[in-house]
Amino acid sequence: MKLEKFSIGTGDRFSHQGEAQLRAILKANSKGVGISPVWNKSNREHIYVNSKPEDVRKEADSAVQSLNFTGRYFVDADHINLKTVKPYVSSADFFTLDVASFIGNESSEEEEDKFLSSCKKYLGELSIPGISEPLRITEDLLRNIAGKFLAATQQAADIYAYLKTKKGAGNFITEVSMDEVESPQTPVEMLFILKMLADRNVPVQTIAPKFSGRFNKGVDYVGNLAQFEKEFEEDVLVIDFAVKEFGLPGELKLSVHSGSDKFSIYPIMSKIIRKYDKGLHLKTAGTTWLEEVIGLAMAGGEALTLAKKIYARSYNRKDELCAPYADVIDIDAARLPSIEEVNQWSSEKFTNTLRHIPGHPDYNSDFRQLIHVAYKVAAELGSEYTDSLKKYAAIIGACVEENIYDRHLKRLFNL
Repeated sequence: MKLEKFSIGTGDRFSHQGEAQLRAILKANSKGVGISPVWNKSNREHIYVNSKPEDVRKEADSAVQSLNFTGRYFVDADHINLKTVKPYVSSADFFTLDVASFIGNESSEEEEDKFLSSCKKYLGELSIPGISEPLRITEDLLRNIAGKFLAATQQAADIYAYLKTKKGAGNFITEVSMDEVESPQTPVEMLFILKMLADRNVPVQTIAPKFSGRFNKGVDYVGNLAQFEKEFEEDVLVIDFAVKEFGLPGELKLSVHSGSDKFSIYPIMSKIIRKYDKGLHLKTAGTTWLEEVIGLAMAGGEALTLAKKIYARSYNRKDELCAPYADVIDIDAARLPSIEEVNQWSSEKFTNTLRHIPGHPDYNSDFRQLIHVAYKVAAELGSEYTDSLKKYAAIIGACVEENIYDRHLKRLFNL
């Protein structure tokens, strides 16, 4: 089982926007791109909205059938580990193995020594085609990398082995995720992480590292663009080298998590993947949920009132809602409008404040980030929320399609 060269992970908290998401992908594919949709949902999201893994499969299959999509598509068990993977086995065919919490865990001295012994041929200056300066590989560097990542890659191997026994080799896509941590992985660390995965017979097809800078949920990248460009390009080249050197799958590609709305780095990624003719997996995650709230606000009347209620309840529970996302949000509470102020807003004011249009005078990234983590509030409203999704499906669906195609795919693929 293989991904297309390009794939996009589309989160859908409430499983109502599958067709709208797929329409955006079909529009891009009609221009010759060739993108595989990957519907993803994490264990935390299932818990918050009281859904089940099989619901995502039903949504994906229904959208594909309704729109006569004939390409490859997948359902991602997003950010799973050994404790959470079991319920996803039957319905998913793409597994994001989240091993970030194992980075830095201790491995045995015997395991570290075995790894160092296997790396002796790389000591000294290692030239990677395309990278101007050779990588300087020392025993101390390798021991440091082993201390950081051996346990994490072993965890990936353990999850993969479990899935292999349940689904059979070659019957699912394997992604390894290390992005939700404080410190970025350097390209040289990426190289030896990939060696560890190859040594453990994990046929990784996409890998999600932590890059420098902030990848906050639903807002633009914050960081040094030149540094990101250097890291991204070197990672692409390291992956190309690792595929040939370690026998990893030829389709192995970078995955950019929390990649939604990172408009300032899209041109960089676009340039580099075209330069080297490489693939990319982009995870857009919760922006569809934001477009649902925008669509409700656009509809006005009772729907706008509902959008304002979601904000009011999230404003009063900010600390609780933000806690699980502490590593991937930055909210300045002083920039959040009061409940009373928002209750006076027009439909246009609410949508302009929430919609991510860089440079728009009303856009408020703090407001947007708080709504991003507030889907738990909407879930608690039950049918009041989901009935509104059905009632205003046309408006909301148009917002979802426009967001993915016009603000993401067009920028990323120069459409």
